[in-house]
Amino acid sequence: MSHEDATHGPAPLGSVDPEPMHRAVDALAAALHEYVQTAVGVRAEFGAAEADEDPRVLALENQVGQLNAGVFDALHDGLGMHPDLTSSVWEGEDEDDEHAHDAPEGAVPAEVFYLGFVVADPAPGGAVTLDGVVELLDEAGADVAQRLFDGGYEVAEWATSRGAAVEFGDDDVDDDLTDDEDDEEGPR
Repeated sequence: MSHEDATHGPAPLGSVDPEPMHRAVDALAAALHEYVQTAVGVRAEFGAAEADEDPRVLALENQVGQLNAGVFDALHDGLGMHPDLTSSVWEGEDEDDEHAHDAPEGAVPAEVFYLGFVVADPAPGGAVTLDGVVELLDEAGADVAQRLFDGGYEVAEWATSRGAAVEFGDDDVDDDLTDDEDDEEGPR
């Protein structure tokens, strides 16, 4: 990916052939439809946790991830843009207060920051599994929280999760978490 060509310049591009971009989107859409069909079939046979780790599902998730990258590349190469098309955003009833936190009196309002990873399943027969990623990220989260605290920041909450971003500030959700779930919340 070169940033030296005309697609990254300040001038409008004028005529652009959208066909490569449409082909990339069509391939992604076909893979998503295949994923849905496969996931429905696998879920009919197995429980949710087993279905998440089913090799057919994991292979299709990998394919969707690669095709997402293909859509990014097609848009980037054709338009010079850096699209963020793989973020998951849930609209709440009151979006203004979605990330509000109770801060000590006189403190500056808090904001939520995310660092996300897409991690592929290791090769079959390997010594590690995707379950080990949560443990590794939880350890890293503790280190980052401590570094932020040492730097003078107040870390109201931090968490490690698998599959979806953690929703902070919802005590009902926090009360429902158990030790055997993939979500692990660090010290406050």
